[in-house]
Amino acid sequence: VIGFNVRPDRNAREVAERDGLDIRLHSVIYHVTDEIKKAMAGLLEPTKKEVRLGTAEVRETFKVPKFGFVAGCMVTEGLISRSGDAHARLLRDNIVVHEGRIGSLRRFKDDVNEVKTGLECGIAFERFKDVKVGDVIEAFTVEEVAATV
Repeated sequence: VIGFNVRPDRNAREVAERDGLDIRLHSVIYHVTDEIKKAMAGLLEPTKKEVRLGTAEVRETFKVPKFGFVAGCMVTEGLISRSGDAHARLLRDNIVVHEGRIGSLRRFKDDVNEVKTGLECGIAFERFKDVKVGDVIEAFTVEEVAATV
C-alpha cells in the first residue's frame, strides 16, 4: 500500500500487519512515482543481452580419440573463452550450424580457459562433431538486464 500525504489509522495498521501488507508513505509525489516504477520493474522479466567475446576461424580439423573432432583455429578477434557462462556458435557460410558450449579449449597441449586474438588453439564443442575448415566460431556470453518501465 502506497500513501501520499496520509497516515493510516490504528485499524488500518493492524489489518496491514495481520495480512502481511507493506505500507509505504510519502510526502513528495516524485517519490511515489519512483516507488511505483520500482515495484512494476520488479514484476517484469529481465531481458537477455548477448555480449560478443570474439571469433575464431577454423583452419584445420583433427580427429582426437578423447574429444572426437577438434577444430584447429586462429582467433581473429577478441577472445575465445570456455568459462562458466561462455557459449559459442558455429557459423558455416554465415549460417548458424550449432550453438552450445565449448567442451575443450587447448593451446598446444595445455588446457586453457581463454585464447586471445592472433593465437592458435584447438576447440571441441560439447556433443557436436560436424566442424569443417572455413567455419567461424563466435564466443559470447548472455547477460540478464533488469527490465525498466
